[in-house]
Amino acid sequence: MTAAGMSRKAARGHQQAKSRKRLRRVGLNAAAVAVFLFAVFPVYWMVTTAFKSREQIFTTDFIPFPTDPTFEHVERVFTQGVAGHSIWQFLMNSAIVALGTVLIGAVFALLGATAVARFRFRGRTSFLILLLIVQMVPAEALLIPLFLMVRRAGLYDQLLGLIVVNIALTLPFAIWMLRTFVAAVPKSLEEAAWIDGASRFTTFWKVLFPLVAPGLVATSIFSFITAWNEFAFALILINDQGSYTMPVALRFFVSQRSVDWGAIMAASTLMTIPVIVFFLLVQRRMVSGLVAGAVKG
Repeated sequence: MTAAGMSRKAARGHQQAKSRKRLRRVGLNAAAVAVFLFAVFPVYWMVTTAFKSREQIFTTDFIPFPTDPTFEHVERVFTQGVAGHSIWQFLMNSAIVALGTVLIGAVFALLGATAVARFRFRGRTSFLILLLIVQMVPAEALLIPLFLMVRRAGLYDQLLGLIVVNIALTLPFAIWMLRTFVAAVPKSLEEAAWIDGASRFTTFWKVLFPLVAPGLVATSIFSFITAWNEFAFALILINDQGSYTMPVALRFFVSQRSVDWGAIMAASTLMTIPVIVFFLLVQRRMVSGLVAGAVKG
């Protein structure tokens, strides 16, 4: 084969490789778009339904957007409230539970992750395996044991009891995830601080904590979303209607004879806004934290 023929063959092979790469990129982009649409469609349908009239909600025709937007459902949720209580009261209860879970859980998660990553003690591996096993247990299987424990502790029908339960549910994952962030911090930095005369607490607060903070933000987001959306334990552990969280309050729009879909969608849209705002405020730290935690396990 001549040099020109070999050159043409190499050019065709290069062109075919570029075509395959382009097709693979198009396929991946198409799959990403499909996953995005699949995830966003429920949110889109929830928001648009909140502004549709009752006739448009129950029609069998596909209406992508409300032809004549109405604020009837939103106004009813704000003015009439739920079960005789203001919608803001339920939002406040959810905020107290979610923020309490995040703040208290973050402290225990950081201390637990530091102990697991920095110290060698008997049963350390068994403890890590136990964290994974706890994550595998369905939350529904823990309803009765946790209910009995909360009642015996005198925390039944209190938001504090719900906070404690949510911390127990999110703490294993938080410790396991934060462990990778703590392990990624070189121990030589702490040893250098000790040589300079810093105490263990000063080293922990001024050296380790700033480096682990992005990972703490990432785990806090997962804990916040879990506590904000939790329904089963909030329904079982809270008896006073005024102390209900938003997921439990939504069930009052469902009666034996009908379902007020407009009010449910309006209240659900309102419930989603704090989560979106919280995520937008910390998304940069969350992404950097996830990437940093993946550097070293």
